Amino acid sequence: MARLVLPVSAQDHSQGPENAPLTLVQYGDFQCPHCALAHPTVTQIARELEDSLRMVFRHFPLANVHPQALKAAEAAEAAASQGRFWDMAGLLYENQENLDDESLLKYAKKAKLDLKPFRKELGSGIHSPRVRSDYLGGIRSGVKGTPTFFINGEQYEGSFEFDALVAALLKASRGR
Repeated sequence: MARLVLPVSAQDHSQGPENAPLTLVQYGDFQCPHCALAHPTVTQIARELEDSLRMVFRHFPLANVHPQALKAAEAAEAAASQGRFWDMAGLLYENQENLDDESLLKYAKKAKLDLKPFRKELGSGIHSPRVRSDYLGGIRSGVKGTPTFFINGEQYEGSFEFDALVAALLKASRGR
């Protein structure tokens, strides 16, 4: 079973307490239909497990299959620079059939971002190194597709259905 090579750090996008007994790391692609299907489940799990779970997102855009995934990841990073990563991530997953520049600006407005710096950052490619770093870290951890999850550093290979993922998280919490 693959292990997470790069430990979770302050550089990651995370929700939940740093000292939570469970950490769920997702490598995702905003244009991946499987990631979009998993997103509401992961959101619900994070809501229900509250203080017991730290949810982490890392980029793994499969640009050869999803041509707008890289730009969407950079848009999420531009939103993160304004403290709105999770808002933008949700909008990207909910609207993944429209990830062109005009649509990304519409989502930025909906996420209540300051559009001038968002537009500048998105056009400059300033966030490309961060996205690439996440991607390369995924490769080193054995990620081959999306979504890929790690529970407390161990790759999870089960279903993305709510009950299966919660069962795996609960099993991991008992194993601590």
